[in-house]
Amino acid sequence: MGLLSSLFESKNKEPYDLSDIAVDMHSHLIPGIDDGAQSMDHSVGMILRFKDLGYRKLITTPHIMSDYYKNTPEIINNGLCDLREELDKLGVDLEIQAAAEYYTDEFFIDKIEEGNLLTFGKNNVLFEFSFSAKPRLVNEAIFAMKNNGYQPVLAHFERYSFYLDNGEKAIEDLKNRGVHIQMNLNSLTGHYGKPIKKQAEMLVDNQFVDYVGSDCHRIEHLDLLESNLSNPYFHKLANLDLKNRNL
Repeated sequence: MGLLSSLFESKNKEPYDLSDIAVDMHSHLIPGIDDGAQSMDHSVGMILRFKDLGYRKLITTPHIMSDYYKNTPEIINNGLCDLREELDKLGVDLEIQAAAEYYTDEFFIDKIEEGNLLTFGKNNVLFEFSFSAKPRLVNEAIFAMKNNGYQPVLAHFERYSFYLDNGEKAIEDLKNRGVHIQMNLNSLTGHYGKPIKKQAEMLVDNQFVDYVGSDCHRIEHLDLLESNLSNPYFHKLANLDLKNRNL
């Protein structure tokens, strides 16, 4: 009876209030420059949904990948200016900034050494790997970022297949190297599969999460997020010392 009562309570719990997170620091909202928003209308539609969900600020992070998305700080900042102009014209009152999501390859280390990375907060750099194969240059990239005054933030840790069997040990190693950990909110919904959902729950249970992000590419990601906010794991986010709140 106790178990049934617990299940009943979790199903009827009020949705988690995303205004508690306050700032989304991982999304793809600048139109036409990566695999995120493909038009200004798409961008504005997503931003309006963020506002409705209670966010006070967005830091959008277009991909920078040497082989696929050859974005530069100039391309991203120009796109941000265009987006801000459109939001001002429409009277949308929501602060938006831009950083980037850097893919870890040999060109990334060159970019670090050049010292012109797009950052958020206090010199935070969002970086990612291939989902299926651990890159050769992880330690070198982390060392280069730290050595050049950047704070590494690893995007969506829970989604990397090579960490699924040793998540806690991998987290310990990364944190010992000074890396902050970002988790995708929709990982808790099962959107990326059950093993990734389990890994995300492990991150929350062990309070390993430094940042959470929507990783929003299209408005359906926000629909999915909103429809799952009664999940007890979203309510556990309120007890985490998330750095989003101080951005």
